[in-house]
Amino acid sequence: MTLLLESRGDTRLRDPKAILDRIGEANPALTPDAGVGLWEREVRLLQRDAVRVRSLAERILGQGIAYLVTAMEKPGNDMGPGFEVDQGVHQIILDTPVYFALCETYNGGRYKHHAPLIERRRDGIVLRTADLIAANGFAVDRELWEVDASDCGPCDDKVPDSH
Repeated sequence: MTLLLESRGDTRLRDPKAILDRIGEANPALTPDAGVGLWEREVRLLQRDAVRVRSLAERILGQGIAYLVTAMEKPGNDMGPGFEVDQGVHQIILDTPVYFALCETYNGGRYKHHAPLIERRRDGIVLRTADLIAANGFAVDRELWEVDASDCGPCDDKVPDSH
């Protein structure tokens, strides 16, 4: 299987693994297991709870980090991941100390609310979100975004500072 990455031509792509590991290094309490960096911790948790194949867990987590950082850095954009990428988003949000540290680093110290809606959208938001993430300097794993392209689990844009 070929991993389909799109980078918008920028050779200096932002690295989700490096983002998490830097946050872990700055906050040692987030990595309670000796010798296990924050990226590794989150991959293992995602594998434990949702995604059994390591390479897929890494891809999903990477896209989830790219989504969250983009949502924080580019507020006001209409964004929404499909089910696959949303597993990576939820992995970070559910590990609340890690999510708080991400908010501290990328959202000016303010908590970025996660306010999902019940009804899924089928209006192309998933691929538009992937384009926003690519424009924000991240590689986009098109396969993960396209698998749910017509079925987004959107968030409520009326909750202040939410995604």
